[in-house]
Amino acid sequence: MQGIILKALSGFYYVDRGDGVPVACRARGKFRHQKLNPLVGDRVDYTLLADGAGVLDGILPRKNEFQRPAVANIDQLVVIASGAVPVTDPFLIDRVVSLAEGRDCQCVVCINKYDLDTAQALYETYQKAGFPTLRVSAETGVGIAELAGRIAGKVSAFTGNSGVGKSSILNALEPGFHLQTGQVSDKLGRGRHTTRHVELFRLKNGAIVADTPGFSSFDTDRMELRRPEELQYTFREFAPYLNRCRFTGCAHIKEKGCAVLQAVADGAIAPSRHASYVRLYEQAKEVPEWELK
Repeated sequence: MQGIILKALSGFYYVDRGDGVPVACRARGKFRHQKLNPLVGDRVDYTLLADGAGVLDGILPRKNEFQRPAVANIDQLVVIASGAVPVTDPFLIDRVVSLAEGRDCQCVVCINKYDLDTAQALYETYQKAGFPTLRVSAETGVGIAELAGRIAGKVSAFTGNSGVGKSSILNALEPGFHLQTGQVSDKLGRGRHTTRHVELFRLKNGAIVADTPGFSSFDTDRMELRRPEELQYTFREFAPYLNRCRFTGCAHIKEKGCAVLQAVADGAIAPSRHASYVRLYEQAKEVPEWELK
């Protein structure tokens, strides 16, 4: 039989078999021996046992996979951000977007808490960079219908820093979920983790959405990095300028005659986006070649 892993928890993989009742499966020993790691979103072969439990037999080929968040076969990542407390550092968005751009996965930037702060600068940065960019309020419902249309019929993962309201948005999209939500610490200005694991939810509009644990700046340092020379291709607004630099192999950091740097100076590329690129480039240079994905 075949199904999709909806949740992985305490050694069990809960597989959707299509009737709304997930099957709790254990993985066969070969998974451990072959170092196979099933992920939420994986399409799997499994055997249903007489007691109603199941056993994972194999993982079907993946469209893509991520380790942070730990999901597979995602059509799009919806990066939830906020201009209100906790204010999202653009680097957190850019780190996730860079990963997705290299994995055949669309990114949607969704700015929550619109009722508290319009986050105009953040909105303009990603709209200008060419990403679908929405502003919503899980509290008032503004923009929720637009987001619902954007995810309808697709497999999406909601990700973002802690406290921006991923679970609250899911509750607004599908009243009746009643997912646990947390409060933002007044002292620290950041959210508390309420989502402890990745889980897929089916919405009435045909969307499948993964709610994922929030992350911090520290977590992004442990995300996969690409080779330094590949990073330029994961910043989509760099594309028109990559063949215009004076020198072949330009790193777009501080070289003379760099068309990307000129585009930043001209306002065609947001300084925050270029700053994120430089930060990722420097991080990638410090990682041994064998560790790079």
